[in-house]
Amino acid sequence: QVQLVESGGGLVQAGGSLRLSCAASGSIFSINRMDWYRQQVLGKQRDLVAAITSGGSTNYADSVKGRFTISRDNDKNTVYLQMNDLTPEDTAVYYCRALTRLRDYWGQGTQVTVSS
Repeated sequence: QVQLVESGGGLVQAGGSLRLSCAASGSIFSINRMDWYRQQVLGKQRDLVAAITSGGSTNYADSVKGRFTISRDNDKNTVYLQMNDLTPEDTAVYYCRALTRLRDYWGQGTQVTVSS
């Protein structure tokens, strides 16, 4: 089992920055990849924003390339999403996901609201 707890969301003006954190606990040795997803409209699908593998490779959605950075601190078992130059279109609930060989795990989500 893997438990994920996100934090760092909030209200920010357009052009501002936020850093999201996702703290993992439990069977963290089994995690192959950590992702950040966002859900912009309740009931719609969650979209992949950024991913980082256990080897450190990263991947980003085109809409956030150059503005968002995913990173991790292995000592703290935490993955971060640094979000810069935010726009109202980035408003969403952001979820952390841990992918293991057998299944995935999700956090509870953290709301990010960007005002114009």
